[in-house]
Amino acid sequence: HSSGKMGFALAEAAAEAGARVTLVAGPVFLPTPDRVQRIDVVSARDMLAACEAAMPCDLFVAAAAVADYRPEVIAPQKLKKDPTTGDGLLLQMVRNPDILATLAGRPDRPFSVGFAAETENLLQYATRKLRDKNLDLIVANDVANPSIGFNSEENAVTVIDRQQHETRFSQASKGHIARQLVAFIADRYHQARA
Repeated sequence: HSSGKMGFALAEAAAEAGARVTLVAGPVFLPTPDRVQRIDVVSARDMLAACEAAMPCDLFVAAAAVADYRPEVIAPQKLKKDPTTGDGLLLQMVRNPDILATLAGRPDRPFSVGFAAETENLLQYATRKLRDKNLDLIVANDVANPSIGFNSEENAVTVIDRQQHETRFSQASKGHIARQLVAFIADRYHQARA
């Protein structure tokens, strides 16, 4: 149910702050922000390839809600109803590549910021993701709350760093949250490089 609005708001805010931005976007219908290079992709594998092609970079922010699994076999044509199999259809699923862990694990890894869109145990799951994927920061987002979840115009997030310090950003428009996050991330990036 992700709309891409938060990622596009982040790209716009980063460009406004003077960054050279490459936005790798899944299948969404949002206008490309000014001064942002946009690469459209359809699958998680395409997104990984586009992100790897954009390397090296100084800072990588992964806000896309990429599906964890995909069908193992993609039919070349429509799957027709089969009266011999009853009403069901069994699909075998396989894991998608982990784009964030792959890029954060590179020898030339950029400063890496992930998003944890969770419906339960928000801070616990986000902290685990921060550690498991070798991230510098994680932005925890409660998508179970319809006023700030997917497809909403507003957001409220908590950023967690490697020392497990939490910084909360109160509910506001996604554009406002994006500008706050870009300033926060830039500050942490410069501290890490000092």
